[in-house]
Amino acid sequence: MAAIFGWRRTGGALVTAGDILGSVALFALSVVAASIEPHKHTFLVRWPAVLLAAIGCSALLCRRRHPFGVLALTVCCGVVFQILGLRESPVVMSPVLVSVYTMALMTDRRTACIAASTSAAVLVGAAVVWGSRSWLDPDKAATLAWMALPAAVGDGVRSRRAYVAAVEERAEHAERTREQEAQHRVAAERVRIARELHDIVAHHIALINAQAGVAAHLLERRPERILTALEEIRDASRSALDELRVTVGLLRQSDDPVAPRDPLPGLAQVPALLSSFERAGLVVKHTRQGDAEPLEPSVDLAAYRIVQESLTNVRKHSGADHARVFLHYDPAWLTITVEDDGSAGPHDPQPGAGHGLIGMHERAATVGGRLRAGARPEGGFCVTAELPLRTGAAVDKPSEDWR
Repeated sequence: MAAIFGWRRTGGALVTAGDILGSVALFALSVVAASIEPHKHTFLVRWPAVLLAAIGCSALLCRRRHPFGVLALTVCCGVVFQILGLRESPVVMSPVLVSVYTMALMTDRRTACIAASTSAAVLVGAAVVWGSRSWLDPDKAATLAWMALPAAVGDGVRSRRAYVAAVEERAEHAERTREQEAQHRVAAERVRIARELHDIVAHHIALINAQAGVAAHLLERRPERILTALEEIRDASRSALDELRVTVGLLRQSDDPVAPRDPLPGLAQVPALLSSFERAGLVVKHTRQGDAEPLEPSVDLAAYRIVQESLTNVRKHSGADHARVFLHYDPAWLTITVEDDGSAGPHDPQPGAGHGLIGMHERAATVGGRLRAGARPEGGFCVTAELPLRTGAAVDKPSEDWR
């Protein structure tokens, strides 16, 4: 509030050269106005008026540091002007007007109104008590009007400054928010790209590694089948390159005419995925229950990647030769279960390991689903994911606790 009402000036000296020149000019005008006798057409310098004008105008130099004190001092000078019977004039009362303006500029509207009303009441009251005119004299009404004018102008300037400050603050906040949002989107995009590249590279490299092992084994026992293993390695590497090309194509600008338009993989490609694992020595039994429902592209891609990463982990870590994939459709959810009969214990942690499970959890959460992975009581490992058939659907699927 202090910043808005202007109690403190941000930068700059409290007394400027303009303040000094303004005070000197007001002093000169006050002395001249107090020395003129309009009815007698004479000009007579009165030293009490000079002294009062000097006190009131010099006090204006401290009006920003002590606005209440300066206003009280200038009003007192105005009252003494009335007591001495000097001429009533807005120029003579100019120190009071400047003080009222400063009060309106540096405080709130209520305080400014009270200050202006009190100053006007004191000056008019002094004129009535020590003067010879009544309350209804036009000069008294003029004094009230002159006191209201600087209060209104100061309040308007203060309101304008507060409005400009608020607009600038909102603009700065909006700029910071845009920068934070941009950073958040960049971070989210980096995670998404890392997840895609991990799923693609890990799967195909695992197949290439398996086929290379088979080729090394066949070199000694059945060299005539080495060509088949090398062809499998070629096909796996070609598939990896194709999927990398599609993923990298997503990074292109939408108006790039050479951006690839190949569709992203989905559950329709699961049979080909299972065939690639079977060629690498992992036999996968695929079971589907319920009527297959069309999935949104994001859900379809997440389901495919979860199946792909789960089978890749089976091939790399479990040591099993058989795995099972279950797809269960109900009216609102798709449940994916991938399990094997390999090593039931947890695998030894390796540097950089664990990104696959993290990526699967992230994929499921991104489309509004959930995923659980862990050892099976009877041996082996199991990954279960529940994905909504429609993203954003507010449907609760009763199930046990998911952790």
